[in-house]
Amino acid sequence: MPRKAVLYLDALRLNRWPRSLAILPGYIAAKVLQDSTLPSLNECLLLLVAFLLTWLISTANYIINEITDAPFDAHHPGKRHRPLVQNQISWKLLMIVWFLIVGGSGLISMTLFTLPFNYSLLALLIAGILYNVPPIRLKDIPFLDSTAESANNPIRFLIGWFACTPSMAPFWLLISWWLFGNFLMIGKRVAEKKFLSLEESQGYRKSLNRVGAKPLVFFMLLNGIGFLATFSLFLWQNDLAVMLWSLPFITGYLALFFRKSLQDRDGAEEPERLLKNPVFAFYTLFLVIFFLVIYYLRGA
Repeated sequence: MPRKAVLYLDALRLNRWPRSLAILPGYIAAKVLQDSTLPSLNECLLLLVAFLLTWLISTANYIINEITDAPFDAHHPGKRHRPLVQNQISWKLLMIVWFLIVGGSGLISMTLFTLPFNYSLLALLIAGILYNVPPIRLKDIPFLDSTAESANNPIRFLIGWFACTPSMAPFWLLISWWLFGNFLMIGKRVAEKKFLSLEESQGYRKSLNRVGAKPLVFFMLLNGIGFLATFSLFLWQNDLAVMLWSLPFITGYLALFFRKSLQDRDGAEEPERLLKNPVFAFYTLFLVIFFLVIYYLRGA
């Protein structure tokens, strides 16, 4: 493959596809709470298409991010080597790719899925624009930057949910998922504030210029507590109170990530990397199995 083509593929950040797997919790939750039947082959194929559409729209958002962040990425020790920052590729050609991705994804989505699914996919696209593009550019506003970025969490959840059913997901479940995402995103900011030099952090992320590390840590703890509280409300209101026994283990999971944010820049900046850590991988698997066991034994 020509080197130029490789540079454009790098700019698309296609390797971020695991983040689009975030639609799976929404689909599984809808199956458990609304349907309770095993998915058919046709449903599995639609879920695969939903994943691909989410990946494509996320890629479109990465294109916008690549273009609008280029002047700031020049101050980041790792991101300063991105092809657009180095003027190795054209932003105009990237925008052509953006229009093709958005147009093609929209046509497929409107053909195969319900209106709520289409609205959720559109919300993912709009969230990326509001987050990255001036003059709004929520990314530059302290505290609101992580809150806006983590909105992708409930949006992706809804994409997975609406791939299964057109009915609305429980309110407190969506809020708790948002707060959990914000907990992770603030951990990323804490790591940047802690491990980047003052010049790097001020040049790379404007929102870090007007806030110290301690308020970020406090905000992170606040979102962690908010997640536990709203998730508990969801369980209580949906006759799943027996699953409140999982809260100590979930709290332990949050504590591990919180500690990681203060000690390890790479792990906090890319939360999915934590799953490569045996401790986090086994802990995640344990939580999933624990939830499933409690859920299916709740009526016994």
